[in-house]
Amino acid sequence: MSTFEFVSQFDLLKPSLNSFAINLTKNFSDAEDLYQETAFRAYTNRDKFRPGTNFKAWLFTIMKNIFINNYRKRSKMNTIMDNTDNDFYINSGTQKVRNEGEGKIMMDELEKMIDSLDIEIRQPFMMHYTGFKYQEIADKLNLPLGTVKSRIFFARKALKQKIKLQYGSEEFIKRGMAV
Repeated sequence: MSTFEFVSQFDLLKPSLNSFAINLTKNFSDAEDLYQETAFRAYTNRDKFRPGTNFKAWLFTIMKNIFINNYRKRSKMNTIMDNTDNDFYINSGTQKVRNEGEGKIMMDELEKMIDSLDIEIRQPFMMHYTGFKYQEIADKLNLPLGTVKSRIFFARKALKQKIKLQYGSEEFIKRGMAV
């Protein structure tokens, strides 16, 4: 593609490029800078454009990549690296530390309840819990699909009953340990 053809095609796409730049930057002065840098890079790299391909897409890709690179540069400039020793605890009372102990105890108790279920309902339930589909469970256990669904239902029902007996309500379930 000759320089004249390149310039004429580029000029035809100027309104589209300006609109795209405004859409990316949301600012007219930044959009002008983005357009100018796109024009500069396109002109300096015009030998890399392959005739017969989409010229508009090539220019839009250049503009989008320039915008992304500039965005990444700006975000890195706002990052503050603190290499000082952590000898001071400024505002140390504002951060909360989450204790996973209660959840671990609940999970251990729930696992014991599951282990206490009859093997006929525990096995399909655990397979379903680990991600098997109903039909896969039925095929692996050589059971009818309805039987598998029933056993999983009965396992859930039995677990809810055990939770209710141990905790007096289903509050255990409401705190995130859904069965």
